[in-house]
Amino acid sequence: MSTYHLPVLSTGELNSERWDFSSNIDNMTIAEKIGQLMMIGLESTSIDQEVTHYLSDKKVGGFILLQKNIQNTQQTVELINDLKQANDNPIPIDEEGGRITRLPKEILVTPTSQAIGKKNDRDLSYQIGKLLAKKVKEFGFNINFAPVLDVNNNPHNPVIGDRSFGDKPDLVSKMAIAQMKGLSDENVIPVGKHFPGHGDTDVDSHINLPLLDHSVERLHQVELRPFQQAINHDAEAIMIGHLMIPSIDPDNPATLSADIIQGLLRKELGFDGLVISDDLTMGAILENYEIGDAAVQAIQAGTDLLLICHGYEQIDAVFAAIEDAVASGEISM
Repeated sequence: MSTYHLPVLSTGELNSERWDFSSNIDNMTIAEKIGQLMMIGLESTSIDQEVTHYLSDKKVGGFILLQKNIQNTQQTVELINDLKQANDNPIPIDEEGGRITRLPKEILVTPTSQAIGKKNDRDLSYQIGKLLAKKVKEFGFNINFAPVLDVNNNPHNPVIGDRSFGDKPDLVSKMAIAQMKGLSDENVIPVGKHFPGHGDTDVDSHINLPLLDHSVERLHQVELRPFQQAINHDAEAIMIGHLMIPSIDPDNPATLSADIIQGLLRKELGFDGLVISDDLTMGAILENYEIGDAAVQAIQAGTDLLLICHGYEQIDAVFAAIEDAVASGEISM
């Protein structure tokens, strides 16, 4: 596993004088350490009793805001300011541009990744990345779940489509890396997704578990190429998709697979940044696993940060399962 268990802070908030990671970790309770492994969604548009509980008692590692949490510009700014005032944890957003936009309706939507890819202009993609960063940063977000590194080579794919830069690995690599650089240059942490590649699937992982039934050789030629290129260009964080890939692990989806996270991503592709799970409340997980068991397996597989976007009961189930796994020694301290 990676050693990223404290919140990832935006550039400028972190320096050696303010943070001694060893002493901070040593002084944390088990509950606080578990909280730092979790990034959770809210069920409200303002800080409520549950949010206060997760901040003060559970010390969660971060929050993700979705459309249900955002009403308008003023409310969004107030919510993020209140969250930051209550705690220094990062506030990510899933702002890809195009149809995947969470910002208030007053904010102009940027082009889809597909539209950017059709221009095949590296500088344009870089400038869009900078624009995305400026937009989310104005609201106080410091992590963005973009760019999409999936190669959209299946016309029957129900979930990726125009979220991808295109159907050619080299084009996707070029456009995504430029956008990633644009985000980073504005001090917003980019998160590439959905490893090892959600493009050639015909099942939406929000609903059930997709199958990517390709050989390892084919995966390296197509799906993995943009991720490898992003890693070569210092990708800071990668999101793992809920995908079954029998040629690498016939028993576990990528999110729960040590062969895929530690073997393929870390050892083979050389990634040493932050590994984030896709949302564990998606159908791909909930239709096939008990969420607490899945969370424990994801951590054992090498995931650094668990994304739990919906349902306080799901968050509590994850927390309890990890607590039991630590107590039994199933997860090491």
